[in-house]
Amino acid sequence: MGMSGSALHWGEPFLQALRADFEVIAYDHRGVGASSRLEGALTIAQLAEDAAGLLDALEVDAAHVLGISMGGMVAQELALAHPERVRTLTLGCTYCGGEGSSLTSPEVLARILEAMGSGDREHALRTAWEINVSADMAADAGAYASFLAVAERRAVAVPVIAAQMQAIAAHDTSARLPRLRIPTLVVHGSEDQLLAVENGRLLASLIPAARLEILAGAGHLFFWERPQRSAELVRSHAAVPA
Repeated sequence: MGMSGSALHWGEPFLQALRADFEVIAYDHRGVGASSRLEGALTIAQLAEDAAGLLDALEVDAAHVLGISMGGMVAQELALAHPERVRTLTLGCTYCGGEGSSLTSPEVLARILEAMGSGDREHALRTAWEINVSADMAADAGAYASFLAVAERRAVAVPVIAAQMQAIAAHDTSARLPRLRIPTLVVHGSEDQLLAVENGRLLASLIPAARLEILAGAGHLFFWERPQRSAELVRSHAAVPA
């Protein structure tokens, strides 16, 4: 899952669609929800080792790995450090760092920081929702209610979010991605405000034989907006021969 998100933030419609064909493992990053407390600094590589450790604990030799946003960065590091554990790799709404990549624009980042520091939880959550989805989805009252329900069940502490932001800023796999020999699918919403779609194009260009799927009109949380289509993309990609 991405920055400030928990395992609940995948959204039940998407998880249900995946469960029709997969045994789904969705977990909280360290410092979040049911996972261990965060102590000290955080790196994306460290989070990747956490993922490998979880596979060990569950006695899973290899898995179809899906990572979105910050979780997509974790998935990159996992695939690079432990390629034998990754049967297929799906990277959603994420980036690799390095030349040609771009993080959140100063304007959007300013909106996020203002909302987080406002002391108004409703304002902060509404702003997060509007930034994470397309304009059409943002206006969907039912979808927003579902998002609020998830946020209320498992909030992430501000110091943990700050540590995650620092880890994301330091992330750079761009020079190492051409080494990957794992079937890779890159998915990105065309209207992503947090990580522009050009990041998806760059990722796909750096990973040998990677396939790029751009979801027209979708925002950062494309799997909330298009749960069935997103699950179908993962399903079809998992069937690709290694």
